[in-house]
Amino acid sequence: MRVPPRTRLYAALALLIFCAGSAGTYNGLVLGGWWGAGAGTVAGMGMVLLCARITVSLCDLQAQAHLQRIVVGDGRAEAIADAVLRAVTLCEAAVFPLTPEGTSTKEQRARRTVAYQLAAYDDLPLSVRVTAAEALEALDRGHDVNRTRTTVAALARVVRECRAGHVSIRDEQTS
Repeated sequence: MRVPPRTRLYAALALLIFCAGSAGTYNGLVLGGWWGAGAGTVAGMGMVLLCARITVSLCDLQAQAHLQRIVVGDGRAEAIADAVLRAVTLCEAAVFPLTPEGTSTKEQRARRTVAYQLAAYDDLPLSVRVTAAEALEALDRGHDVNRTRTTVAALARVVRECRAGHVSIRDEQTS
């Protein structure tokens, strides 16, 4: 039977806490009687738990440092830019439906509102914000399908350009 490493580490931590508590109890009993035994137990277990907490914090810091070294770009801004592109294309689909009377006026207003709210987000890159404004302006006019599709395609290009495009691993490989 193979025990997973995580389970072994939890068992080792429990054994360490038990040993520290036992040692604290013995030392407290020798030095101060029954009151010392209780205080020694609490002190020994507290010390081990504090060491475990410090170890977990160090592991978290190390993982964050590795991720900062590996990941290139701002993932949040990229996700917001993708959301704006999706909202604008859904708004375009509502303005120019494939079938006559394919969308209601209420649905068009809802999609337009969402697109405008996302395009006005503060963390959005400026190039995406400007291009989204142009696309939404063309959608508001709603007369020229080709101009609207051109502006939405330009927005898609700008969103693609604002992506980091890759994750750098070991500083020489890209994926």
